[in-house]
Amino acid sequence: MDCILRMQLVCGSCRFVVFVVGGKATAKTAILFIQPQYNITTLSPEGEVTLYHYGWKDCATILFYFFIAIILHAVVQEYLLDKINRRLHLSKSKNTKFNESGQLCVFHLVSSVWSFYVLITEGYLLHPSRLWENYPHAHLRFQVKFFYLTQLAYWLHALPELYFQKVRKEEISRQLQYISLYLLHIFAAYLLNLNRVGVVLLFLQYLSELGFHIARLFYFTDENHQKMFDLWAVGFVFTRMSTLTLMFLAVGFGLARSENQVLDWETGNFNTVLIRMTVLLLVCLTQSWLLWKFIRFQLRRWREFRHEQAVRKKAATKQALRPLKRDSFGHYENGVLKAENGASPRIKKLKSP
Repeated sequence: MDCILRMQLVCGSCRFVVFVVGGKATAKTAILFIQPQYNITTLSPEGEVTLYHYGWKDCATILFYFFIAIILHAVVQEYLLDKINRRLHLSKSKNTKFNESGQLCVFHLVSSVWSFYVLITEGYLLHPSRLWENYPHAHLRFQVKFFYLTQLAYWLHALPELYFQKVRKEEISRQLQYISLYLLHIFAAYLLNLNRVGVVLLFLQYLSELGFHIARLFYFTDENHQKMFDLWAVGFVFTRMSTLTLMFLAVGFGLARSENQVLDWETGNFNTVLIRMTVLLLVCLTQSWLLWKFIRFQLRRWREFRHEQAVRKKAATKQALRPLKRDSFGHYENGVLKAENGASPRIKKLKSP
């Protein structure tokens, strides 16, 4: 019911926005909310190419897709996750975590495929040197800019979703942490014109997070599914190492060898020693914090596993060493007193005093 009310509220807001934009404003203003702005047409060996750069008008586009993300969030919740929850009969705490992982699983899957498509079409995988050559990369293709705008819109929409999903107070701080980290890194890559490196890092991060949330969903359906977490653990460590290696290769060495190392706001050049060191420090601190949380998580899992094994071993030992009760006539078997030869003993009659 909450999802239905939320969808009606959001849809009503969107109808109001569309009415204002379409009825009272011009078509040019309507495009401002839907289509990325700041486009220029340049000549290339392939012909005329339309490229984009960023500006304050991007806020209007982000706002529009902010509402779209809320609507899609409600649709996934209402028509997919709620139907699965009714069949699983999860507890309230597990139900909240299941919804969180379900939403993020859908988002990470779409974003992973999208970012991989961008890497292939832009040639960043086959030619890694393009990640830092010809910096600043102030002019973006449509698919790259639209990718960043939708990423910012999604993570901004995650803030009011904390209220819509009625997240518990003890979970709010944890979710605010990773939402803030995503927004910080995406904004930094977008504004500092490190968008090429940013797409690669987002692809690695989303792929790792996709594995975690898939393992989490399987765990909620059946707690015996633990091997998926082991596969995710290997991918998590590989992602952290790949992220640090790529950042030092692209920013620490690639941009450091560039001849143009002067701060220039007009051309979008932020290739200075201070900015490079700040970016590297930010990424290193984030990866170190994630590794620290990962190690704590694995140690907790290991302690819980050892505790369960110890309890099972102790219970099995007690059952195997349980002594048999005997008396002068024989022994007890299945709660019945038996003589040594298998015959039932004769009961003695006690004399009254």
